[in-house]
Amino acid sequence: MKNIKYILTILTIASFAFIYSCGNKHSEGDGHDHDHGTESATHSDDDGHEEGLHLSKEQAETIGLDFGELSSIKVNDFIKATGTLGLPPNGYFSVSPKSDGIIKRAKKYVEGNYIKKGEVIAYLENPAFITKQQEYLETMAQLKLKRLDVERQQSLVNENAGVTKSLQNAEAEVEVLIAKSTGLSKQIAYWGISTANLTPNSIRQQIAIVAPMSGYISSINFHNGVYAQSSTALMDIISAKYLHLELDVFEKDIAQVKEGQKISFTVPALGQDIYQAEVNVIGREFNSQAKTVRIYGRLEGDKPMFLKDLFVNAKIWLNDNVTDALPEKAIINDGASSFIYVAKNEKNSDEIEFEKISVIAGATVNGFTSVKLIDTIPHGMQIVTKGAYYVYAQSKAGELAHEH
Repeated sequence: MKNIKYILTILTIASFAFIYSCGNKHSEGDGHDHDHGTESATHSDDDGHEEGLHLSKEQAETIGLDFGELSSIKVNDFIKATGTLGLPPNGYFSVSPKSDGIIKRAKKYVEGNYIKKGEVIAYLENPAFITKQQEYLETMAQLKLKRLDVERQQSLVNENAGVTKSLQNAEAEVEVLIAKSTGLSKQIAYWGISTANLTPNSIRQQIAIVAPMSGYISSINFHNGVYAQSSTALMDIISAKYLHLELDVFEKDIAQVKEGQKISFTVPALGQDIYQAEVNVIGREFNSQAKTVRIYGRLEGDKPMFLKDLFVNAKIWLNDNVTDALPEKAIINDGASSFIYVAKNEKNSDEIEFEKISVIAGATVNGFTSVKLIDTIPHGMQIVTKGAYYVYAQSKAGELAHEH
């Protein structure tokens, strides 16, 4: 029994000694010195909350840390916008027959087919076509005969053997027939039938329905044998020639957008190729829900494959806009976020404490990147313009050192 108590006592003492040694045998600089926080790591309070990043003056001098302010320089900055590939109203065309009639010999099209201007889509048949051509030929024959009558009446009058009134009546009848034939000719020509060589043997009972423009078929509403009316659209065609950008620009950025500014954009559905456009119209209507204004861009150079309403990501370039900027290396990019470091560079202090300020980084020109501050820089603090990445690395080292 005494032996058992002796063994238990020894084990208890050994356990306490082991725990004590684990709590005190951390080597210097391993991130576990809980009595004195290292200068190159992030300080923590008793609850483990971050107090700030510190570096000694000696460390700052060693890495060549420099401080400065925002610069105002000309940078070809840009505004981000999203939108779609769209078409203006004149990019659409509905094909309607020029008269009522029955569809004959319709071509086999499906939606998405490309069709050329002047291509015959189908034929339209109507007995009225025959009647009008017949009426025209009859009128022309009457006109020819009446003109001969005018010549005869004129000869009689010249020889004092005729009556002037008869000549005048004949001339009036000629004018009536000319007007009638002209009207019939224009109506027949509207159907696509030429009257220049029209004879009784060339009278047609069908007229061709042709594509008025080149483009892609977006809808088809006819087939052989259907009775078509002139008020009904048989087919809709959209033209890639008029393809343009329709972008939504936020309210806060619209004042910077001007006609003529260049646009670069990508169509994610088609890959990462970059296409070019130019701002040509700025809308005059404000979308109060989305807080945006619609602008339109004319495509330039190579164009993406034609697919209306595809989503696009765009940058509207601001033509050497004067903006706040910092040296490119002063900005730290961490995933999707960007930030800078600021600090009070006080001569009498042995260490420097840093703060992160979130920014939106823009375009980079000649080593300077345009920035927009998300947070305000505290009074009296300067921006780290050189050595920011070292400060960032030290902050990461501090985080790792305090992970248990």
